[in-house]
Amino acid sequence: MLDHFGVPVADVDAAVARYLQVFAPLGFVEAIRIPHEGSAVVGLAGAAGIPQFWLSPGGPVAQELHVAFAAPDRAAVDAVHEAALAAGVEVLHAPREWPEYHPGYYAVFLRDPDGHNVEAVHHGF
Repeated sequence: MLDHFGVPVADVDAAVARYLQVFAPLGFVEAIRIPHEGSAVVGLAGAAGIPQFWLSPGGPVAQELHVAFAAPDRAAVDAVHEAALAAGVEVLHAPREWPEYHPGYYAVFLRDPDGHNVEAVHHGF
C-alpha cells in the first residue's frame, strides 16, 4: 500500500546512523542524500535499493509515530533486537509472537532517537 514514508528528526545524521546500525539485519542502506538547509534529507532503502524510508530535518513531532519494517524471518527480527541491545537502544518489547495481531506475528519494538516506536516484524503464516 505504501510507496514511501518520511519522518522529521532532530538530528538527521544521528538518526541515519542509528537506523543503519540497528536495522542492518534487514539490509538497510543509505540510498540517497539530498542537501537541505545545512542538513540533508536522507532516503534509506532495503535490499531492493529503493529509498522508501526518509529522514528529514525537523522539530519534534507532537505525538509518537509508529512504523514497522518487514523482516524476512524470525532470525532477522532477533538480529535487529541484538543490534539494538548492542547500540544501547531502548527495547519496548523484546521479540516474541503477538497472537492478538494474528498467528505468526513475530516482532520486536524499539524506541528511536526521536522517541518514536519502531518495529521489525515477520509475518510467519
